[in-house]
Amino acid sequence: MLKKDVVSKGTINKVTFYTHPLPEAETAYLVGDFNEWDEAASPMQQLKDGRFKLVLKLDTGNAYQFRYLVDGDWHNDWEADEYVPNPFIGDNSVVRT
Repeated sequence: MLKKDVVSKGTINKVTFYTHPLPEAETAYLVGDFNEWDEAASPMQQLKDGRFKLVLKLDTGNAYQFRYLVDGDWHNDWEADEYVPNPFIGDNSVVRT
C-alpha cells in the first residue's frame, strides 16, 4: 500500500510504503530506482500488525519502479500505481509522484 503526501511547496512527495501483513517475516527491504536497486540500502520497520513500513521523500513528477525484498523473496505492492515487466521474472511495482 502506498500513502502519498505533498511537501516542500509541491516539489517533494513523502511516500509511505507498506507491505501487506507478513507476520512470519523477519526482514524486509524496499528496493528500487530511488536506491539504485541496492538490496540492503532501505530496511523497513515491522509494525505490530505484521506489515513493514518505510517513508521516503521523492521528487514529484516521476515514476519509480520498486519491489519489496522479504526474507530473500521478491514481492510487489498490491496497490501500486501500475506494474511494468522486469528483465528477470514477473513485474515491478511503480509509484508515480
